[in-house]
Amino acid sequence: MQVQIRQGDSLWYYSQLFLIPLNLLTDSNPTVNPTGLQAGQHINIPGFVGEPYTIKRGDTFWKLAKRRNLDVDALLLLNPNQVPGSLKIGDTVVLPRRIIAPLKERQVPYHSVLLGEELSELRDVYPFMQINTIGSSVLGKPITEIRLGRGRKKVHFNASFHANEWITTPILLDALNAFLLSLTNSSSIRGISSTPLYEQVEISIVPMVNPDGVDLVLNGPPSEKRDELIELNKGSDDFFGWKANIAGVDLNNQFPANWEIEKERKEEKAPAPRDYPGDAPLTEPEAVTMANLATNRGFARMLALHTQGEEFYWGYEGLEPPESLILAQEFERVSGYKAVQYIDSHAGYKDWFIQEFRRPGFTLELGLGTNPLPLSQYDEIYEEFLGIFLAALYM
Repeated sequence: MQVQIRQGDSLWYYSQLFLIPLNLLTDSNPTVNPTGLQAGQHINIPGFVGEPYTIKRGDTFWKLAKRRNLDVDALLLLNPNQVPGSLKIGDTVVLPRRIIAPLKERQVPYHSVLLGEELSELRDVYPFMQINTIGSSVLGKPITEIRLGRGRKKVHFNASFHANEWITTPILLDALNAFLLSLTNSSSIRGISSTPLYEQVEISIVPMVNPDGVDLVLNGPPSEKRDELIELNKGSDDFFGWKANIAGVDLNNQFPANWEIEKERKEEKAPAPRDYPGDAPLTEPEAVTMANLATNRGFARMLALHTQGEEFYWGYEGLEPPESLILAQEFERVSGYKAVQYIDSHAGYKDWFIQEFRRPGFTLELGLGTNPLPLSQYDEIYEEFLGIFLAALYM
């Protein structure tokens, strides 16, 4: 929501008027000098949207403000041309509405178009976040990163490396939304205040690493690639079990961490719905994007969301630091998932991250069953993951 600055206003005053932390207001307006506000400038107020309202009999600004637990001046700020004592039935005013619930219903098949729509809404309501395209898929769809927080410790999460594990995207976005609502409403999550975490941590989220693959599973093949993909899918037009990217390469087998071992023992020697690691490491644009992101950003820890198994993997070749064990024990405690240090696997993003940076990396296998997991498991998976999400930030 945007408002126009009046003579004498300040960000501190807006913070008091809308009950929004001052640091969020400052970060929502990075091009504005907070000590030199100019009348007529536009300022973003995070956590609110402005909605048109038609005046009814008996309405006054005082009554309308009281219903929203706001000061009358908040309404005057949004309606500078209205005279408070002269409202008429049928007049249209703009009222601020505080966001107190997630913006989207996510317990639906969550494809890349829905993601794009939600990111646009998040950008408007929570402008203290940065939402940037960091790369493109094989078909040119954007791979997006969300960043927020002021801290030096950088914690990265990603989801939907694998196409038929798309449920990880809305799960991760629900955790993000819980954090955002906690920030803008000055509330806690499971007894943890988000405000100190915002100051201590920078959160990085790539919500959908493999948009082409997710869309293939949920919406079927694009017309220009239909015949080619059906052939790769062994003649079937049911892509329910497709795991790879649109080129038939398993993105979580694309990283130079003993890639040659993984390549040799994989049964798939050519593009396929799953398990083909490619002709070389980092041939796919999605994998290159994720490798570049980690290389350039210096993450303190990384968590990759997958399904299924109700367990997580946290070691690689003895290269993980001692901190990984401490985190693994806490993740196990808050989620009930089984902590597994080593598995006989190479070339994954977690493997490469630990190998390259000697920092904690985790592959989380959310839920139980056969991929793609049913939405009937959504609430349970979310509650299990939320504990890990919070622990990854506060530990």
